[in-house]
Amino acid sequence: MKITLLTGLLLLGLYSSAQIDYTQYADPMVGTGGHGNTFPGATMPFGMVQLSPDTRLSGLTGDGCPGYHYTDTIIYGFSHTHLSGTGCSDYGDVLLMPITGKPVFSHKKYSSSFSHSNEKASPGYYSVILDKHHIKAELTVTRRSGLHKYTFPKSGHADIILDLTHRDWVKKSEISVTGENELTGFRLSTAWADNQYVYFVIQFSKPFKNFGINKAGLLSQNRRHAKGCLLKAYVSFETNEGEVIYARVGISAVSVEGARKNLESEQPGWDFDKVVDDARGVWNQNLGKIELSSKDVHVLRTFYSSLYHAMTAPNLYQDVDGKYRGRDLKIHQTSDFNYYTVFSTWDTYRALHPLLTLIDKKRTSDFINTFITQYEQAGFLPVWELSACETHCMIGYHAVSIINDAYQKGVPGFDASKALEAMEHSATVNKHELEMHEKFGSLIEIVSQYRYAVGWNDYQKYGYIRYKSGRESVSKTLEFAYDDWCIAQMARKLGRAADYDFFIKRALNYQHLLDTATGFMRARQKNFVRHFDPYEVNHKYTESNAWQYSFYVPQDLSGQIKLLGSSRRLAIMLDSLFTTTSQLHGRKDYNITGLIGQYAQGNEPSHQIAYEYDYVGEPWKTQQMVRCIMDSLYRDQPDGISGNEDCGQMSAWYVFSALGFYPVCPGANYYAIGSPVVDKAVIHFENGKSFTIRANNNLKGNVYIQSARLNGRDYTKSYITYDDIMKGGELELEMGQVPNKSWGSYSKDVPISKIE
Repeated sequence: MKITLLTGLLLLGLYSSAQIDYTQYADPMVGTGGHGNTFPGATMPFGMVQLSPDTRLSGLTGDGCPGYHYTDTIIYGFSHTHLSGTGCSDYGDVLLMPITGKPVFSHKKYSSSFSHSNEKASPGYYSVILDKHHIKAELTVTRRSGLHKYTFPKSGHADIILDLTHRDWVKKSEISVTGENELTGFRLSTAWADNQYVYFVIQFSKPFKNFGINKAGLLSQNRRHAKGCLLKAYVSFETNEGEVIYARVGISAVSVEGARKNLESEQPGWDFDKVVDDARGVWNQNLGKIELSSKDVHVLRTFYSSLYHAMTAPNLYQDVDGKYRGRDLKIHQTSDFNYYTVFSTWDTYRALHPLLTLIDKKRTSDFINTFITQYEQAGFLPVWELSACETHCMIGYHAVSIINDAYQKGVPGFDASKALEAMEHSATVNKHELEMHEKFGSLIEIVSQYRYAVGWNDYQKYGYIRYKSGRESVSKTLEFAYDDWCIAQMARKLGRAADYDFFIKRALNYQHLLDTATGFMRARQKNFVRHFDPYEVNHKYTESNAWQYSFYVPQDLSGQIKLLGSSRRLAIMLDSLFTTTSQLHGRKDYNITGLIGQYAQGNEPSHQIAYEYDYVGEPWKTQQMVRCIMDSLYRDQPDGISGNEDCGQMSAWYVFSALGFYPVCPGANYYAIGSPVVDKAVIHFENGKSFTIRANNNLKGNVYIQSARLNGRDYTKSYITYDDIMKGGELELEMGQVPNKSWGSYSKDVPISKIE
């Protein structure tokens, strides 16, 4: 990529953030190859619509979940909902595919080959040429609607296929021809989300010549309405060479009326270029919250591609009139906040939500109000919520981390007492079974089965989960303990002393699994399980092994160090983690990727580990390792993400690390300092202030901090507080090739994670 005049001005700091086109550096193609599982199509920041090409008919294989993979050569169409970097498949709703010739309804027959050389993607825009049909397809979006631009050749049969059977299993669907250029309908499907409702209104820029509905393989010409599970339709036009036909699509989880309101409100006309420009403007406004300078354009591209992906989820789930489908699957309405969906909390509590707590407090408040509302409607906080359905995927109750981190950092706009009630209820749900059964009926049976399956009774009785009582017993015990620490912090700040005492004791439950003889976190029944191999991937750990989970005590690293005997012992274990063999034993798990020794950047349990050197007084090793991870496992190419993007978490790790600090323990009031890959970064806050990170002499290989100054005064701590950042000012770092082992290494300068 050429360094343009704009890039040069950016590097020299002579261009204001309001004038910079940040979208030139954000590439939606990053992560579409390898194991990233991202989609390349058009979306808005946290928008309802993800309008993107589909190259996979099934998402059951690990790298097919978003519907697209860079190695594919066939496009089946363009659907309006996609997940970004998940390990399970869902979405792919309301697929449109432009074709030439008589209408066909088989995926294989209407699909087309394509070439990446004829494909373009940027924030809010996607285009490709469909080789088989000689059609150029271009896509753009508003928050709740999509706009398709199809440039056809001369044809008497320029058709557009609507396929409601694509991907997920369909429970119910309906198609109606409601005008000379309009289709409406809905689809109720199930996959990961049990009951996913999508209503739609599709309008075309010219009347169609004829149309038909295909039901269960039988085509009825000029049929205006059909219901069933296997519905497809077509509309047909006559086109001249180069003629453009537009299709604008509004969607809603509430009703066809809601989809129509969304469409009419956000996209009343057919000006494709204006919608593209508006989308680019919104993206620039959001990406511009962090203004970056670097001599390396690949750093700029990697950073803004990461920031872009950190803003693709969670997703708006509320219509323009305030209506939304709640966790009870009923229709509700609010004007107090925006309601969202897609909460992959096991992944995103670690870095994505702490990032948004810094740069997007208003939206964070909306997320938490969504959590509280879901608690009121369903009886518990979301674990992995998708399209008004709780999937109960992954472990922990990490909504409590997101709430506590926001509350500790002063995010306004939600009822803290109600939030604490929801947090405590989610952590002690079996105490309220009778009350919940009376209120929610059979729902409690689902909750109880889930809690029993994870050994919930064990955790409350013994302080740990016995390995015979539930899968992933080690990981669950450790993450429950951290979540309990979060509840304790919230209770203490609200003056609830008894609640604080109860949960802070549970936050020490990790101690039951720490084998001080080996230093590893181990499964136990009464005693530790006899057979133990830290390299083994088994059902005692979540998508990991003992190497990767033995460093997970973010709430009490001081306590872990004390039990191990010394900081030096933990440092030696950290050294061994990064230098031992990368060979894994036991069962296969495609989630364990991006290995450096046994450190696995491609999955979340490892994400805080490199920063733990700060806690043992060896910050130069944190600086070395985070640079190694960024340089070797992130790049501005389709395979530039080493593991599942996981709704923004993988990219949020890079955003924080590129800036030079990271939230090892979300909910604590500080960040561990690493090694910024950028020369300069300015973070703009909603309060009008900004914080600058400047890395002087940040040449290739100069990964080590020689000295630091905060607002012009010498700074020797290997961490920085949230308050210092939010006050505004500047952290200036002098970088060099040789470690300065005295900087940040004294006991007064290391971050403290300690339960008193």
